[in-house]
Amino acid sequence: MKYIKGLPLFLILIITSLFTQNIEAQIDASKELESKIDNIFKDFNNINKPGATVAVVKNQEIVFKKGYGSANLEYDIPNSPSTIFHIASVSKQFTVFSILLLEKQGKLSFDDDIRKFIPEVPDFSKTITLRHLASHTSGLRDQWSLLGMAGWRFDDVITKEHILKLVSQQKELNFNPGEAYNYCNTGFTLLAEVVARVSGKTFAEFTEETIFKPLNMTNTLFYDDHEKIVKNRAYSYHAVGKNNYKKSVLSFANVGATSLFTTVEDLALWSMNFSSNIVGDKDIINQMNTLAVLNNGETFGGAYGQFINKYKGLNQIQHGGADAGYRSYLGRFPDQNFSVMVFSNLAQSNPGNLALQVADLYLKDSFKKEKEVTKAPKIAVKYIKLTNNQLNKFSGHYWNDDQKLARKIFVKKDTLRYFRNEGNESALAPISLNEFKMLGIDADLTVKFTNTNDKLQMTVLENSNEPFIANKFTPPNYTASTLKEFTGKYYSPELDTFYTAVLKDDKLTFTHARASDIVISAAKSDLFLVGGYSFRFERNDKQEITGFRISSGRVQNLWFEKVN
Repeated sequence: MKYIKGLPLFLILIITSLFTQNIEAQIDASKELESKIDNIFKDFNNINKPGATVAVVKNQEIVFKKGYGSANLEYDIPNSPSTIFHIASVSKQFTVFSILLLEKQGKLSFDDDIRKFIPEVPDFSKTITLRHLASHTSGLRDQWSLLGMAGWRFDDVITKEHILKLVSQQKELNFNPGEAYNYCNTGFTLLAEVVARVSGKTFAEFTEETIFKPLNMTNTLFYDDHEKIVKNRAYSYHAVGKNNYKKSVLSFANVGATSLFTTVEDLALWSMNFSSNIVGDKDIINQMNTLAVLNNGETFGGAYGQFINKYKGLNQIQHGGADAGYRSYLGRFPDQNFSVMVFSNLAQSNPGNLALQVADLYLKDSFKKEKEVTKAPKIAVKYIKLTNNQLNKFSGHYWNDDQKLARKIFVKKDTLRYFRNEGNESALAPISLNEFKMLGIDADLTVKFTNTNDKLQMTVLENSNEPFIANKFTPPNYTASTLKEFTGKYYSPELDTFYTAVLKDDKLTFTHARASDIVISAAKSDLFLVGGYSFRFERNDKQEITGFRISSGRVQNLWFEKVN
């Protein structure tokens, strides 16, 4: 019998056959996995539509990467894993990382006062630290909300100088530093400026030299010049109707909170650095991955430039991004040494959802199975019949002061109705004399009416969630003549902008030199609402209107003074 290198030929043939079969099985499995991922992105796989790119990292290796759809609809340029995207708020973790690199070099402390580096930040008689900025707990108002209120468009050229001047004009905070969490882009623009002033380089230069080059992220940069040409970049779009798209123009020239340009291939290298520590060290990574703590000792799911949550029982550290038509997501599963990133240039896309669908394919064996428990049989809800007189005693308007929301309860066709706004109402079915189940919705909601301090109160409960509590009130009945006292010109020194309140079609309407007209509706006396904004008018001792305070999610109590 013939021998080859000491082994019988038949044994070599068996080993070779087994090896070949194993390779073929791996190829088949890889093709099947790719087919499943293709199915997840099937709606993007069309050169005539904006698309997406995806990369998967497992055990410090890119195990999958692919592009779908178009990077540029005008020239039919396809997306690929090397297409460069603006990834919006995913940028924030690079900003925090840069600050911590400088701290490691002994050039600053994470707990330094921001005014030590940027004295233009107003003295609010409260210390705002770099740590506060990095965890959205500074109390500063958000730059994008402020700019919007000042009449800026988001396709305007918005530079770092514009934002710094706006910050320098602020006179109040949303809350005291460290007392609450409220997502704030302003803090990260300031952090990037701290990096620039401490290092003596632009933020783009600092990150290029200290992060991107060492990690071989050759297609990554912070875009601080809106006129700069970047080859192989994707442009952003939004859908208008079916299969029709318009450009979503973005002309940002500011960095820190946003404006990182990169590819899924390069971001994969960044995700690996959380384990390899080619740049930085374990202390920096641990700091970034640690939950931030409020003054009262509570956490809120936010770390530094990232958020931490459970996904199907696994620890995930993640952040998403959204600017113009760009959408992005990076999810890391540190215990599984796994990460997935998805970019898209379609405003209506949801990269977080897409990324987690991809994660499901790779991590299915790691998901913790819920312990099987014997569930008690569901007891059927027993409804009762109430007369119209019994129902009508709950009719009226209800107000939740925390969320600035009004609800209306009324009887229609012998049924109590829960009215949110036009075209959005639900039937309430009685289960007791003062308790109702909300019908026609997915959630299990109970609405209960009680007398509290001689006032009717409505409580909406959904399982163990925080209850929605609203008190009955009488809404104002403003007429065109009574609305006239609200008209006039209002000025905000913090925004350096004017709004003029006029009556149009007997409705109170705010006009602005640049912004579209805003029609506001009265919710309570001296309180008007539109969208997510509230306008609370203030009066002097003579009951004359002196101005109003406007609030939204990321800006609270911004003052406008009545000037005529």
